[in-house]
Amino acid sequence: MKAYDFIIVGAGLFGAVFAREAKKAGKKCLVIEKRKHIAGNIYTREIEGIQVHEYGAHIFHTSNKAIWEYVNQFAEFNRYTNAPVANYKGRMYNLPFNMNTFHQLWGVTTPEEAKAKIEAQKLEYAVENPQNLEEQALNLVGRDVYETLVKGYTEKQWGRRATELPAFIIKRLPVRFIYDNNYFDDAYQGIPIGGYTKMVERMLEGVEVSLEENFLDRQEYYKGKGEKIVYTGMIDEYFGYCFGELEYRSLRFETEILEEENHQGNAVVNYTEFEVPYTRVIEHKHFEYGSQPRTVITREYPREWQKGDEPYYPMNDDRNAALYARYLEAASKEGNVIFGGRLGQYRYFDMDDTIEAALACVKGQI
Repeated sequence: MKAYDFIIVGAGLFGAVFAREAKKAGKKCLVIEKRKHIAGNIYTREIEGIQVHEYGAHIFHTSNKAIWEYVNQFAEFNRYTNAPVANYKGRMYNLPFNMNTFHQLWGVTTPEEAKAKIEAQKLEYAVENPQNLEEQALNLVGRDVYETLVKGYTEKQWGRRATELPAFIIKRLPVRFIYDNNYFDDAYQGIPIGGYTKMVERMLEGVEVSLEENFLDRQEYYKGKGEKIVYTGMIDEYFGYCFGELEYRSLRFETEILEEENHQGNAVVNYTEFEVPYTRVIEHKHFEYGSQPRTVITREYPREWQKGDEPYYPMNDDRNAALYARYLEAASKEGNVIFGGRLGQYRYFDMDDTIEAALACVKGQI
């Protein structure tokens, strides 16, 4: 009999939900985390009385009532609605693309006028079989929306020109012919009052957690301690990159305390001009309607991932899909190791998707 039923590698959302449910079912769990804190990329810490999203903005949203009720066990959520704005060459535009955006672009006031403008531009620039992201975007929204709000931001985000990116990255661009700046159309949305870290702490209550511990440095030791390993780290790193490295995009964050009460008037402002090196500025106090005398902002700079960096976004292309398939086959032969989460499964998860996947995974194990 081993010391633990499950050793869970990673104290992020997937690992925390798995540990919570396994413990509830009477299983003995150990969570190990290589960082100095729990909560993974949704970690928040207090600066100047403000809950700062250390790894970029995270807004919880879902249309799954069961998932919404699940997270509300661990936190009280406020009524925050995600309504980012875009700054392009000093002019401000509402997101997602809606009647406010179209009025700001063209001065139109009715859905009929906006539709006519977009359709005329689509006809002018459309191609039958889009071969890259630029052609696909022009087919979907025309040149004005694309060049003002999509092109520069996307090229910064992925580190490649739009003509070099595959068309399938943007299968659709949501266009709304209503005056509504709510970015998500999910039924439930908000931010946990007091931050995400407290929410994850409550999930992990009564679970043994070991921080600053790298599983890969002591694999055999931990495999000897646990009946099963739940691994939420990078799948290619687990296998020593034996087939090659999967590609990711990474991010660098530059956080600053400002001697002003309100810097930009919104939690998230996207900078869609290619020449501005960061993609967005986050003013954290606006997530919780803060009125503190000072404010905290974070600039978000995309960059190419290299070993040692935090991987954020998988590169969705044919090469990486084929490479991941090889790692997935190797993972199927690992016996008592379960691969989960965005890094273990090499795919981008929203928070509600992560929770749903973790609940399904643990249900299959207990």
